[in-house]
Amino acid sequence: MERVYRFARRFFAFGAGSSMALVFLIIFVNSVRRYTVGKSVAWGEELPIYLTIYGIMFGIAYAYMSDSHIRFAVILDMLGKRAKHWVLVLSDITTFATGVALVFAGHAFALRRGHVASSGLKSTGDWLADSTGLHWLEWFGKVGTWQYAVVLGGVMLAIAALLRLIVRIQSTSQADEHGEPSL
Repeated sequence: MERVYRFARRFFAFGAGSSMALVFLIIFVNSVRRYTVGKSVAWGEELPIYLTIYGIMFGIAYAYMSDSHIRFAVILDMLGKRAKHWVLVLSDITTFATGVALVFAGHAFALRRGHVASSGLKSTGDWLADSTGLHWLEWFGKVGTWQYAVVLGGVMLAIAALLRLIVRIQSTSQADEHGEPSL
């Protein structure tokens, strides 16, 4: 289980870091191009916005798995170890349910507006489809493709919460053998 947990954390961290690196690279290239050639890349304004959203979704899952997310701990810090443990278990279950709800809500949202063209990416999606003969590449120019970040974020959050829950319960059963619950 520890290998799966470490792999998931690394995957989420890599996704968040890669997304942010791509955002920086695109904005940098677009800025240099704008001030040297006088013309921006058509997709250089809009794609970083979508990549940032994907990066945030990866980052949310990573933060939850590494237990470095924002948490209101005033009441939690006043609880004893056993009560604190069960509140955290309940938090993992609630976060898992929230991730699943995000999957369904994001999918419904993307289906509702998925056909709308993304103004900065439409020409690029059409060019990709025409130049390769793969007409499904037109979806890169549609808003729905990028709105699926919510679905991906929900899946990753649910996985992160489920893995945290399993590790938390395993650590409790191991600690019970020694006499006290661990967090």
